[in-house]
Amino acid sequence: MLDVLYLAHDVADPAIRRRTLTLEAGGAKVTVAGFRRGADTPANDVIDLGVTKDGRFGQRIAAVVKAAMLLRRKLHGARKPDVIIARNLEMLALANRANAIFGSDVPIVYECLDIHRLLLRKDFAGKTLRATEHYLGRNVSLLVTSSPAFIENYFRPISRLKAPTLLLENQVIDLGDDAGMQTARPRPPQPGEPWKIGWFGALRCRKSLKLLAEFTRAMDGKFEVVLRGRPAYTEFDDFDGFVENEPFMNFHGAYKNPEDLARIYDEVQFSWGIDFFEEGLNSSWLLPNRLYEGCRYNTVPIAMRGTETARFISAKHIGLVLDRAHSSALAALFAGMTPERYLAEFGKVAATGSQSWVFDRADCQRLVNRLAALHANDAHTATMQELSQTHSNKGGLL
Repeated sequence: MLDVLYLAHDVADPAIRRRTLTLEAGGAKVTVAGFRRGADTPANDVIDLGVTKDGRFGQRIAAVVKAAMLLRRKLHGARKPDVIIARNLEMLALANRANAIFGSDVPIVYECLDIHRLLLRKDFAGKTLRATEHYLGRNVSLLVTSSPAFIENYFRPISRLKAPTLLLENQVIDLGDDAGMQTARPRPPQPGEPWKIGWFGALRCRKSLKLLAEFTRAMDGKFEVVLRGRPAYTEFDDFDGFVENEPFMNFHGAYKNPEDLARIYDEVQFSWGIDFFEEGLNSSWLLPNRLYEGCRYNTVPIAMRGTETARFISAKHIGLVLDRAHSSALAALFAGMTPERYLAEFGKVAATGSQSWVFDRADCQRLVNRLAALHANDAHTATMQELSQTHSNKGGLL
């Protein structure tokens, strides 16, 4: 059994739980060590490395330095892992420290699913951070990222990392043991009910919130926005107060992925796949979790023209693409929306098949095998043929 030490930037982040489930389903034993954000309480089986604060870059650096000094004591009694996975740049620093503690011969995997705007700056701060990434990544055996645009726009032309790259998209975990995962049916509103747009996941985009509020007010109740997930409160003046004062918006809190997906997507017809959080940079390049979640349940995705998400759904001939970030443009996109048009759009998503959107148990096993190849000192000769077989239609594994 492959023994994995997973270093997490935020132990409460649902993405950490999903990756842990993926590795365990593939046959690995996973030990999670990571930071808490604020008052979040880690699970009993998580090694607590301290507290970091969202949006406080300086504080996070200090927390990493402190954790590095305490890491030997924190890892006391832990078995030597076969592989160390570092989620984000700050954890890559701790991965190198952990590797030194365990004898400096453990393969390190750098999992980078977002490109922070500081890494893209052309000033001294940006150059310093990229140099730090290069230094910390000198011993990385594998780079894992979730969108081809990250490779094309950052890792290939800008980053100096030399590690082999694995494209691992944000597909929905489907282990085949939950009948609820299989439901996906058309759901036009009943007469007199509004069309519903679901904005689920990491809620961090002020521009999207304002745009959707203006749109639903302009449509006077014909459309409603349902919000679920974890708001990044540091990015909003008053998220809860804003939503409470909007007549056609409702926030229903966090949800579990994958357990709750069938239920929450069954309540909406459209999925908001737009993010202006780092407009023109990371937000233009990512393929968000909500894209795969929604399409898994045949919810019609909405993307912004010029983004990787828009290119992705256009290549599959599905979804709606917004031309301008304005409520009038969104109203034009939905002009004349009828049950018949919706059913046609639903059918296009359904025709792609669930395999385009899910990561099943066999995928989990192939991923763990890929990591095991690193442990076997075969990082340069192991190919991705096994990982990509049965997934030529996915575009998720390279």
